[in-house]
Amino acid sequence: MHERNAGKSKHRHPEIPPDLPQRKNPVMQTPVLVLNASYEPINICAARRAIVLVLKGLAMPEEENGHYLHAARIAMRIPSVIRLLEYRRIPHQTRALSRKNILLRDRNTCQYCGLVLPSGELTLDHVIPRSRGGSSTWENLVACCHPCNRKKGNHLLLETSMRLLKEPRPFTLHTSRHIMRMIGRSDLKWRKYLFY
Repeated sequence: MHERNAGKSKHRHPEIPPDLPQRKNPVMQTPVLVLNASYEPINICAARRAIVLVLKGLAMPEEENGHYLHAARIAMRIPSVIRLLEYRRIPHQTRALSRKNILLRDRNTCQYCGLVLPSGELTLDHVIPRSRGGSSTWENLVACCHPCNRKKGNHLLLETSMRLLKEPRPFTLHTSRHIMRMIGRSDLKWRKYLFY
């Protein structure tokens, strides 16, 4: 995502106005979620960088944050989420399978009833119970509240009226560390793009 030949050419891209604010502007430092062309979250950048990517035709805005950029030759909404127009291959590195990481992936939300609870009030559920051949894998473990765990018991989902909120998947590093740190102060519009 780095601009190539950053210091080699003094010519600006023709679509980027020379009056794009250079000074420290808090709005221009606002975090923006960057999605791959496949809608997979891959990075966070400052609003100024996001605007440059959009103006260069490398990305398009998916969500806006309500602020406007006003310059002599341009007025545009500042994005909250952008999507790259060309797919970038990102190496996947799966995090260690642990209770903490399962709860982090599921954002402390019971995957059956949707209740958000402190870590100490959640348990892990094997979607396919161990006694019925289920293994302890990313795809078979989910965060679960105690009442839902008791209700499901030793049953397969098709034997109950219970349904998963989302299909459990491995939790990868590139979608986790920095993005998880930002969630607390991020735009709520990010949430539908994270951990789908």
